[in-house]
Amino acid sequence: MKVTEHIKKAAGKTLFSFEIIPPVKGRSIQELYDNIDPLMEFKPPFIDVTTSREEYVYIDRNGLLDKKLTRMRPGTVGICASIQHKYGVDTVPHVLCGGFTKEETEYVLVDCQYLGIQNVMALRGDARKEEQYFNPTKGGHAYASELVKQIYALNQGNYLHDKVETVHSADFCIGVAGYPEKHLEAPSLITDLKRLQEKVEAGADYVVTQMFFDNQKFFEFVEAAKKMGINVPIIPGIKPIAVKRHLQLLPQVFKIDLPQDLIDAVEGCSTNADVRQVGIEWAIQQSKELKAAGVPVLHYYSMGKSDNIEAIAKELF
Repeated sequence: MKVTEHIKKAAGKTLFSFEIIPPVKGRSIQELYDNIDPLMEFKPPFIDVTTSREEYVYIDRNGLLDKKLTRMRPGTVGICASIQHKYGVDTVPHVLCGGFTKEETEYVLVDCQYLGIQNVMALRGDARKEEQYFNPTKGGHAYASELVKQIYALNQGNYLHDKVETVHSADFCIGVAGYPEKHLEAPSLITDLKRLQEKVEAGADYVVTQMFFDNQKFFEFVEAAKKMGINVPIIPGIKPIAVKRHLQLLPQVFKIDLPQDLIDAVEGCSTNADVRQVGIEWAIQQSKELKAAGVPVLHYYSMGKSDNIEAIAKELF
């Protein structure tokens, strides 16, 4: 079922969903199952699975370093299919511009269609670790709006190099990212909202936001989006603080602000276990306020661990 159909079926009830990260090559998928299992009691209608960008590694060959591109966390589509088979839950693979040509993207989408995956999250993706700014892959898309157009065209039977007349064309529900505090590269929030509007006009069906810690910023973002004519469901993304280093890391990487009350609480912790509890309690209060406001879904960034998400969900669902 599509994400938008799940939302419609819920008839105003706030749903629970979360995002997982594929394991590093050589690790077992059982690790993912062990983290998913405790969250199934909260009946998530869908689970997102991230896609990693390629990165350079240096291989020592007789004293000479050989530079090679690799993906440390492959398997997104396979994991999505496995989760759907094991749990009977819809999955949402992340499809990136960065690291993929348009042809490779088409192949990924065809695989998803064959596997019965009805939802995709269309993202530009981040710059590679060694790059300061995002550089489009040769033969790939530069913007998420272009990727959305390709997926939407495929839904109409329009492939890259031919049009296929069929009653079995793809029918993907397309999710895109939104930024309550604007994307780090956007010159202003209004400019960023215009980019979001372009993605919706290109065919996006719903929006999931980047993490935020001040609900007022989310409410203002939703109101501003509606004024621009963006009327698709907007799902808040929640990330509980887990370690003290997040005070520096999250603002630096995602260009977001943390409320002073949260900063003070984290700085007052003597251990990361205490920080994790503060993060849980903050996310619970955030979630309660968002749920009371009638958000369609509360979407949690698990980052591969589920104990804190489980603690939050027990208070909400």
